[in-house]
Amino acid sequence: MQATGIIVEYNPFHNGHLYHLHETRKLTGADVVVAVMSGNFLQRGEPALLPKEERTKMALAAGVDLVIELPYAFATQQADVFANGAISLLHALFVQDICFGSESGSIEEFHTLLEKKATHQHTLQQIIKAKMKEGISYPTALSFALEQLSTNGVDVSLPNNILGMHYIEAIRQQQSSIVPRTIQRHGSNYHDETFQHNIASATSVRKTLLTNDLSLSSIEQVIPTATANLLDSYISSHGIIHHWEHYFSSLKYALLTRTKEELASIYEAEEGLENRLLAHITEASSFTSFMEAIKTKRYTWTRLQRLCLHILTNTTKKQMAQAHQEKLVPYIRILGMNQQGQRYLSLMKKKIELPLLANTKAFSHPLLELDKKASAVYTSIHPEPIRSAMLKRELTLHPIRYNEIEKAFSH
Repeated sequence: MQATGIIVEYNPFHNGHLYHLHETRKLTGADVVVAVMSGNFLQRGEPALLPKEERTKMALAAGVDLVIELPYAFATQQADVFANGAISLLHALFVQDICFGSESGSIEEFHTLLEKKATHQHTLQQIIKAKMKEGISYPTALSFALEQLSTNGVDVSLPNNILGMHYIEAIRQQQSSIVPRTIQRHGSNYHDETFQHNIASATSVRKTLLTNDLSLSSIEQVIPTATANLLDSYISSHGIIHHWEHYFSSLKYALLTRTKEELASIYEAEEGLENRLLAHITEASSFTSFMEAIKTKRYTWTRLQRLCLHILTNTTKKQMAQAHQEKLVPYIRILGMNQQGQRYLSLMKKKIELPLLANTKAFSHPLLELDKKASAVYTSIHPEPIRSAMLKRELTLHPIRYNEIEKAFSH
C-alpha cells in the first residue's frame, strides 16, 4: 500500500483542507492517507474550536483514512519540536512520503534553502543574535536570517513555509526514508481575516464564526457539509465552541493564586516573563486585552499565548523535560479510521514497533499524563454532567470508525 502522511490541526476542517487532501492523493497516488492531528490544544497555544473527537470525524468524512494524535507536549510547541514529533509518528507508521501545503509550492526550493542553512550556520546564528539584541523575537530573527541566505523564492516569514522547512529537517535528523512533497496553497493567505474565495484561511473561518454569534450561515461557503453538520451538532448540544475567552477567568485565577516561584517553574516562563504577566493581569478584563497589554516585539502573541496555556494546564519545565526524554513520540494513539485505514494497520501492525493505543486506560507515560491534564482543562468550561462525560470519553474512547458507504460513525 502506498501510504502518505499529512500533518494537520483542522481547526476547523475547511475547503482549503479538502483541496490539500485531494491534491495530496493526486500527487502521490496514495492508497491510504494518514493524518497526524493535534489534540485539544494547538501549536499557537490556543484551544481547538471543537474537541479532537469531532475534528477526527471531520477528517474521516472528508476522506482521510487514518487519524492519529500528536500529543500536547509536541502539539503546543514551536515549529521544530512540533515537526519532530509529527514526523516521528509518520516514520513509525511506515508512510512513504508526506505532503504539506506551502506558499512556495516547490520542494526543490526547500532543499536548496536547507543546504544554505547548513552551510552558513555560523553566519545564521550571528544574524539571529544581532536581531534579538534589537528586541526582536526569535522566530522573527530566524526568518530575517534565513531571508538573508535565501534567494530562491521561499518566503520564510510565512508559517506554512517555516513548518515545511522543519518537516524536512526532522526527516533528515531522524534519518527517515520519508519523501517530502509540497502543494502550493490555493485561495486565501494564512493570515487573511476575510473571505476572498470559497477557500478561506482557518483564521478567517474562526473569526467569522465567532463574530457572527456562531452562525453557520456565515461560513457555509468555505466549509464542507460534513464540517457544517458536526459544528451544528456540537453547538446545539454544548452551546459553545472553545476559544481563549472561555478560559480567561481560570488563567487569571492561576496567575493571582500562585507564587512567583511557582510561575517561574512553568514551561516557557523564561527571562522573568512571569513578572510581566503579573504586572498586567489584575486590570485585564478579557484575554484579548491581556494579550494586547503584554505582547512586545520580542515576545510575540503566539509565544505568550503558549506560556499562558502552560500556566493554565500547570505544565512545569520538569514535567515537559520528562515527557521529552525520548525526543520522539513513544506511542501511537489512534483517534479514528475508515475501512482502508483499518486494512493498513492490519497489514503493518507486525512491523510497527511502537505501542498502538486504542484508549488510555491500560497505558502510562509522562506524555500521556500531560494529555490527560490538558483534556481536564479543555473540558472545564462545560457544566456537569457534560464535563464528566467528555473526560470519560477521553480516557476510555476507542477509535472512531467511519463507514464510507453509510456515512456513519461508530466506536
